[in-house]
Parts: sequence; C-alpha cells; structure tokens
Amino acid sequence: MRRAGPVIAVLIALAALWYLACIPMNIRDTLTNAEREGVAVTPATARERQEAGTWALVFANTGALGGSWSIERPRLPSPGQVLAQLATSTFGEDALPRRFDYAEEVAERGQLGAMAQVVVQAAGSNRSLIYHTGVTLGATVVGFLIGAALGIVLAIGIVYNRAMDLSVMPWAVISQTVPIVALAPMIIVVANSMGVQGLVPKAIISAYLSFFPVVVGMVKGLRAPDAMQLDLMHTWNASGPKQFWSLRLPASVPYLFASLKVGIAASLVGTIVGELPVQRGGLGAQIFSASYYGQTQKIWAALIGWLERRTARAMGAPA
Repeated sequence: MRRAGPVIAVLIALAALWYLACIPMNIRDTLTNAEREGVAVTPATARERQEAGTWALVFANTGALGGSWSIERPRLPSPGQVLAQLATSTFGEDALPRRFDYAEEVAERGQLGAMAQVVVQAAGSNRSLIYHTGVTLGATVVGFLIGAALGIVLAIGIVYNRAMDLSVMPWAVISQTVPIVALAPMIIVVANSMGVQGLVPKAIISAYLSFFPVVVGMVKGLRAPDAMQLDLMHTWNASGPKQFWSLRLPASVPYLFASLKVGIAASLVGTIVGELPVQRGGLGAQIFSASYYGQTQKIWAALIGWLERRTARAMGAPA
C-alpha cells in the first residue's frame, strides 16, 4: 500500500486534470448541444460563438459545462467515456475474428473507395480489443526478437571488427533519421508486391525501430571493461572467445537489458505504425478506423489499453 498510495494519488490528480481539460476542448460542441436542448447560451448564435475565445465561452456558460463530459463525439473524451468504450470494445464485442461479409461483398463489387475499404475491413472484421491486442503484441514480439538478435550480432561485429565500426555504426545512426511514418508504407507496399502480407511487414517495421537501441547499448556494454581488466585477461593468456564469454559479455548485461527496455517500447510503436496503412487487425487499425469515423473514445480506449499493459508490467504484474 505504501507504493500504491502515491500511484493512486497521481492517477486521481491526472483524472481531475483530464476532466478539467475536457471543458475548454469540448466547449463549442457542448454549447451547440445545449442550445438544441433549449438551454440559453452566451453568445446566442453559432457564428458569435465561433468568433469568441474558448475561455470566454467557458466563463460565460458555467451552467452548461457539465455536458462537456458526455457529448457524443468529443474532441477530448472524458475518462468515464474512455473507460466505458474500453469495456465495450474489450468485453462487449466479439473476442474472436468475425467476417464482415456484407462489407466485403460491396468492396468486391467496387462500390467502396480504396480508403473506405480499408476502414471497413479494419473496423468490421475483428472487433474486440482482445483480438486486436493479440495481433499487435504478436507482431511486436516477433519484430522485437528479430531486432534484438540483429542488434546483438551487429554490436559484436562493431566491437571486434574495425571496418564494421567505421562503416556499420554510422549507417545505423543514419537509419534512425528516416521518419518511420514515411518508411512504413514503402515497406508494406514492397512486401505486398512480393506476396508477403500480415505479420511479416509489421515485424520488419518493428525490428527496424528496436534494433538500434540494442546496438548502441551492446556496443557500450562490450566496451565497458577497462584496460586493467583486459590486461589481466591477457596475463592469463585468455583467448578471444574466452575474453568475450568471461569478461565482455557479463559486463554488457546491464547495458543489454536497459537497451531491451527501450527496444520493446520502440518495437510496439513500430507495429502500431505498420498497422495504420492497409493492415487488417491490430490496435493501429483500430486507431485508424476510429479516427476515420470520428470515434475519439475508441482511439483513446486503444491507447489506454496499451498503457494499462505497460503500467501493469512495470509494477510487477505478469504480462
């Protein structure tokens, strides 16, 4: 309870700030709804309210502010709306894939545009956050394992090979300057042209983001032993592999796990970005489809679900 008390206090404070932030963010739509219900608002016309400042509207209509937490399509949904949508999306919908036969039939006839087909497939085929979370986490784990393994191998090569140190390391740094939102569509298009779809393109994007922290951390860790320790190994006539297994690798373990923590977070971001364009299923597809239809509660529910899992793992709960 000593550890939980401060956490609960911070969560309560954040929830209070969140509720307060909903008021200025949603004030215009709130006043529009209040006017439709016959409540007197100031200014009286929509044009005047559009020209008025946000805080001026807030202080001039204190009696109508409660509606900011319950409007249908808010700019910023309240915590209660997000939790309700999270419960509905997780437990109130299908936990397993469900085919959206009518939408697919319409799409096959060419009656939907390309963007609409993507949104319909993402929103209608697999609805529950349980399923979408599984899709996202599956690609995240695969991509993370690939990226971590690649990062460790490259780090060993950089430390033990001067040519790789001078050539590979600068390119590894340069690779991270390319925005992932620009690179992800190209990877997906190229993979689709080769007949590769589903988990593999997302895993590639995930591995692309996760390998760099592992490379940097492992290089730092493998070079952590000082000259005295290396001289001692030479005194004992230890071979290169013996020095690696007995000195360099144990010294790199703290750096490795620190970089893995960064890499898994980057891997999850890469998976979600990879799900945004044309992939079916996953939290990224849910966020995309919800933003297309203006369902901001669903966007926040997907993000809160991800944050819930991260927080639970950080506090020692099983994954």
